[in-house]
Amino acid sequence: MIINNFNGFIGQHCETTATGSLLLQMGIDLSEPMLFGLGEGLGFIFWKMKSMDFPFIGGRIKTDLLTEKICRNLNLKLEVKETTSLNKAWKNIEKPLLDGKAVGLKLDCYHLDYFSSKFHFAGHYVAMYGYDDKDAFLIDTKQQGAKVKTSLNSLALARNEKGPMSSRNRSYTIEQIYALPDLKNVIVEAIRNNCYAYLNPPIKNLSYKGILKTSIELNSWYNESEDLKRDFQTTSMLMERAGTGGALFRNLYRDFLKEANTLVKSTLMDEAYLAFKEIAALWTHVSELFFQLAESADKKYLTRASQTLKELSRKEKTTMESLSKI
Repeated sequence: MIINNFNGFIGQHCETTATGSLLLQMGIDLSEPMLFGLGEGLGFIFWKMKSMDFPFIGGRIKTDLLTEKICRNLNLKLEVKETTSLNKAWKNIEKPLLDGKAVGLKLDCYHLDYFSSKFHFAGHYVAMYGYDDKDAFLIDTKQQGAKVKTSLNSLALARNEKGPMSSRNRSYTIEQIYALPDLKNVIVEAIRNNCYAYLNPPIKNLSYKGILKTSIELNSWYNESEDLKRDFQTTSMLMERAGTGGALFRNLYRDFLKEANTLVKSTLMDEAYLAFKEIAALWTHVSELFFQLAESADKKYLTRASQTLKELSRKEKTTMESLSKI
């Protein structure tokens, strides 16, 4: 069973790609930066648990919230289902697919057949648009191949995986019941909400406070690592190419501000756009320093990364404070 003529969303980030695919099927065609901005997606997290091989660095808000905020801001109905039953988990996606409706899935990319680099990350999203007796047909990010397939068995394992950021076989569908709201008003509200959340993190692992905490924690991470090359090389790859870290999301938010300002026309947005151009470049520099550290184990790269993160914490806080006055 495959939805005919299904055109998946072409994106760089997994959740905007998955949710964008569901929206596109409904005729809602928004750019990836616009989806990220309307989802109030800009954030940061530094997360370290004993069960994790190495800390996780993320450049966006908590998983699941992005889609929830997109749907809330666009006045769309989001239906989310979770279950511990594998049988019920399959039925939760089979029914909408048989009705011709694509389904968003959250899963651990480690089990997906088409992932060439194997690492556990249970906060990955795909859109599913069909299946046959062996495989599931999915939409993933452009860098993962866009239209891809994986075995039904691997999909079940990926959906049922446990660990940090995992959900209980989470699936979701989106429905438009009412007319879309005025985009200009929604943009301003989304920016204000994102700024408030970013500037008022509940714990020190998040937002600009989390970036500063990361700059301090790097030294203990370096000293305690059991495999320095694996830790920092994988983190560098996840940040820059797999879409978890800072640069991708700062690029998306930068482009959101530029696109949104064609409607809003605010000097504050112009200034924030220019600031995020610099901020995104600094995040790419951090990932490069992590890679060089992994290759050489030279602590000078650790020191430079720490200094750059401190600068990023200051710049992002200042930029979001200014933008919050829009």
